[in-house]
Amino acid sequence: MKKGIAATAALPKKRSKFRRFLPIYLMALPGMIYLFINNYMPLPGLVLAFKNYNARKGIFGSDWVGLKNFKYLFATQDAFIITRNTICYNLVFIIANTICAIAVAIILSELTCKAKKFYQSAILLPYLISAVIISYLVFAFLSTENGFINNTFFGAIGKEPISWYTEKKYWPFILVFVSTWKGIGYNCIIYLATILGFDRSYYEAAAIDGASKWQQITKITVPLLKPTIIMLTLMAIGRIFYSDFGLFYQVPQNSGNLLSVTNTIDTYVYRGLLELGDISMSSAAGLYQSLVGFVLVLTANLIVRKIDKDSALF
Repeated sequence: MKKGIAATAALPKKRSKFRRFLPIYLMALPGMIYLFINNYMPLPGLVLAFKNYNARKGIFGSDWVGLKNFKYLFATQDAFIITRNTICYNLVFIIANTICAIAVAIILSELTCKAKKFYQSAILLPYLISAVIISYLVFAFLSTENGFINNTFFGAIGKEPISWYTEKKYWPFILVFVSTWKGIGYNCIIYLATILGFDRSYYEAAAIDGASKWQQITKITVPLLKPTIIMLTLMAIGRIFYSDFGLFYQVPQNSGNLLSVTNTIDTYVYRGLLELGDISMSSAAGLYQSLVGFVLVLTANLIVRKIDKDSALF
């Protein structure tokens, strides 16, 4: 009897709590709908990775082939190259983007001029530019005949022009630079928002004690940023087997001479699909990337949890 009365009394509290957070639920509704349509509705299609897809028979009526589609990724001599490129590039991207984004966020947080908002927008702009436009911008710099570097810079110092789109030794550095330039703005805004939320009394107390700006950054800002750094790093690790398709396909202009340093899992599958048109192989590659990313996130989070339990995502 007492349990029934307690449960009845708890109902109005739950309803009042629901009404209080109703505006937040309504604001989150479009995002939840998009998440459901984009991430959860396609899940039954994963079965395509284990079937020989036939449009007439449909997804579930197509013939079952087991793990045959996964051999497409590993039965070729390029399997090691594309896996190496995908992982190594992403590791470098994570390190470079994190360091540069934190540095720029700290600099912006210290600015007091009126142009501060302009600088924030200018840094975010490359992230919003499509890969096609970026590929043309890079081509404007690296073109052998009319490129800025060959014509203006090398011409001024009397150096012979370089055929950038046939020399593969330069492209690891070019791709890292372009990726950092493009992605720094997004992470920078997140770090900047976190820094602006810090209690300023920490910095005031440090200044009174005679701490320099560098000491304030290393002893206050960076330690307080640790949870945000770990969260963004774990999210990036989850996509370490994915690559920016536009960066690796469109920026190098799909040059065959550069495949050994620009070919990743995504571009390899795309080129294979252009030749074979096999949807099942593409599904197998996507499932493989997702499973590896899921395992990597769990592993990285477990390591973080062992080191610092409060900094882990879960």
